Amino acid sequence: MIALLVDWLNSAAVTSFGTTTSWAEVLGFASGAVCVWLVARQSAWNWPIGIANNLVWILLFYAAGLFADSALQLVYIALAVAGWIRWIRGRAGNPLPVTGTSLEEWRWLAGTGIVGTAALTVLLHTATSSTVPFWDAVTTALSLLATWGQVNKRWESWLLWIAADLVYVPLYLHKGLTLTALLYVGFLALCVRGLVEWRRTSGLPALATTAGK
Repeated sequence: MIALLVDWLNSAAVTSFGTTTSWAEVLGFASGAVCVWLVARQSAWNWPIGIANNLVWILLFYAAGLFADSALQLVYIALAVAGWIRWIRGRAGNPLPVTGTSLEEWRWLAGTGIVGTAALTVLLHTATSSTVPFWDAVTTALSLLATWGQVNKRWESWLLWIAADLVYVPLYLHKGLTLTALLYVGFLALCVRGLVEWRRTSGLPALATTAGK
């Protein structure tokens, strides 16, 4: 049953720009777009949708022999469960508010990001066939740190997602994944919208942009 599901997810859904897009990529983008839209609206439903997306990638990565990438999805699921619980419980019976990241937290995030990127770069370079180990490591570290910020409703988490997407777009173009790169341009626009919305609800001065109109 699982093998049949994996085969279907790997099958072609559409071909454009000379590239075949699998059903997994289509579902991944659709669920990802809905998830980001729900995060921007501070809906806790973003977490179960994100978990469902992670489960799909676990199957695909495991079937492809990408065990590290498959295991990484378990980290995302753990963070998603923590975020789901935290968002539902809120703070003192009220919805969890959007807040800023403290200086101490930024120091911790910076240190974790630097060490994590260095460790992942070495791991990807020595244990995988990645052709861009540093950039793979950077995007992974940024994504994990952004997810932590999302769990705790730090508005700056959107800045980390935007930074990751700005790397993902040229990275996918470099790998010849033109359609995927275009999809991430869409994610980038959604992240900008999320940034504006969270800044607005945080009580901080609104950003000077028309994205929130």
